[in-house]
Amino acid sequence: MSKGAVLLRMGRMKLTREQYIRYSRQMILPELQGEGQEKIFRAKVLLVGLGGLGSPQALYLAAAGVGTLGLLDGDRVDLTNLQRQVVHSTDDLGAPKVLSAEARIRAINPDVEVRTYQERLTSENAIRIISEYDIIVDCTDNFPARYLMNDACVFLEKPLVHGAIYRFEGQATVFYPAREGPCYRCLFPVPPAPGMVPSCAESGVLGVLPGVMGTIQATEVTKLILGEGKPLIGRLLFCDLLSTHFQELVIRKDPKCPVCGEEPSIRELIDYEEFCGLRAQERQGAVDRPDLPYGLRVVDLHRKMRVEEPMLFLDVREEWERSLYDGMDGIHIPFSRLHAEWQSLLPHKEQEIVVCCLFGWRSREAARLLSGKGFENVVNLEGGLEEWTLYQEESSPKK
Repeated sequence: MSKGAVLLRMGRMKLTREQYIRYSRQMILPELQGEGQEKIFRAKVLLVGLGGLGSPQALYLAAAGVGTLGLLDGDRVDLTNLQRQVVHSTDDLGAPKVLSAEARIRAINPDVEVRTYQERLTSENAIRIISEYDIIVDCTDNFPARYLMNDACVFLEKPLVHGAIYRFEGQATVFYPAREGPCYRCLFPVPPAPGMVPSCAESGVLGVLPGVMGTIQATEVTKLILGEGKPLIGRLLFCDLLSTHFQELVIRKDPKCPVCGEEPSIRELIDYEEFCGLRAQERQGAVDRPDLPYGLRVVDLHRKMRVEEPMLFLDVREEWERSLYDGMDGIHIPFSRLHAEWQSLLPHKEQEIVVCCLFGWRSREAARLLSGKGFENVVNLEGGLEEWTLYQEESSPKK
């Protein structure tokens, strides 16, 4: 801002002429005006996750002038992120997501104070971090983090703006028991079994879907800041982009909820990975579970191939994916056709079958399908052909 910038009085704050021009299009709204802009300036919002949902919110909340934006994410920018995580760019590959997003926010609006947390939200740090903010936004994709955020927000009486996406569908709501609304546990008292709900890497996601749902979440954040409109408290909004159909479901506060109910039994943060069954899964191990196929690491595959152990490769990539990486010599049946064509593999039932795909997710489901059909010697290539290709490149002699 120039030294000669004129300061304009706005409630208890002073606004430079440049700021007045920057926010003028929203300040002329009768529901906002100077008082509303002052509320936005004073707001402190924490975005937990800077992926598909967090990206549009970081951009729009920063552009609106939210005074303090907290960015919490322990991941780094990956090439597969860029199809939907618009706050990051190709130049950011390998960089921490919080730093990539921070740079973009500062480029959009230098007025915003950015606080970065390059870490995971845990039971040890959640209360300390969340207590510093007015509104918490769930932009995550895993159940332990969702239950953790929910419980911390209930204890601290903070609103939690929730969003979730799957393929072409999304949902959004506001959990706010302090305003007589339900919490996440009222809607989902028990977490799904590990592996039952596929991630974006497993099932895919339309790139614009998190943009739509993230923008809806940012709208809910803005309404909560301003105290205007009707937030999605007690209402769950569904969106199906394939049919462009929106549907609303009423959700009510559960008087028997163990966290926000009349007689809560949970009064402090717990081990959420244990609660969601992930610890038990680690203890038991995938090898011992009949519903999960054995996972073969690329380094072990390399060893097997070096000593020429007999095995049959089953490539379950779709046709369009086969040009991305070279496959193994073997059989190709796209995963979309495997349910109908698995019997063609019966002549190879006694062989060791190594199932592979691009990233190792659909091949795991394919191996599980075959295990259920009586194939006792089927394994999944963990990390898929992408990890195998990278391993081959790294282990090749350098010229």
